[in-house]
Amino acid sequence: MIFNHSLFILYKTIWRCPTISKELSINDQIKDKELRVLSETGEQLGIMSSREAQAMANSKNLDLVKISPNAKPPVCKIMDYGKHKYEQSRKEKEARKNQKTITVKEIRLRPGIEANDLNTKANNAIKFLKKGDKVKVELRFRGRELGHKDIGKEVMLKFIDIVKEFGEPTKAPAFEGNNMVVIIDPKK
Repeated sequence: MIFNHSLFILYKTIWRCPTISKELSINDQIKDKELRVLSETGEQLGIMSSREAQAMANSKNLDLVKISPNAKPPVCKIMDYGKHKYEQSRKEKEARKNQKTITVKEIRLRPGIEANDLNTKANNAIKFLKKGDKVKVELRFRGRELGHKDIGKEVMLKFIDIVKEFGEPTKAPAFEGNNMVVIIDPKK
């Protein structure tokens, strides 16, 4: 029993897969013997030992950063790592700011809906379309209503006609099970 336990500990210490980190290796963390080194401007300085590269980075008061660990030999760049991380975070923040999220609002109808109710639902859809949201219109059929799909199609076409000034359907109304569905995109 003791023998198996010691094998398990040996397995955990030697054969365990290291966790993959998104962080880059910098300065003393780089353990490779030979490296392809790039200057801070991006020009190649050639293949050299990690000590030489580290000394060169230290002389310029910059960091040695491993940017491509899987290459043969690994590629390192001399740069200000703190400034690099700051610029990356700014770019990501700017990309998130410029990103527009599109939400899909859902409106449910029935084949026997009255004109005033249909207009109210259409006005809600128009509000959503003005905000820039997509609208999913779902017309539900229950029981005997399934035998009168033509009535449901008329209701759906009336709804589309009311909101056509603010949005247009991506495709013709289609059936999904017992529901007739159409997605309306806002007009640009």
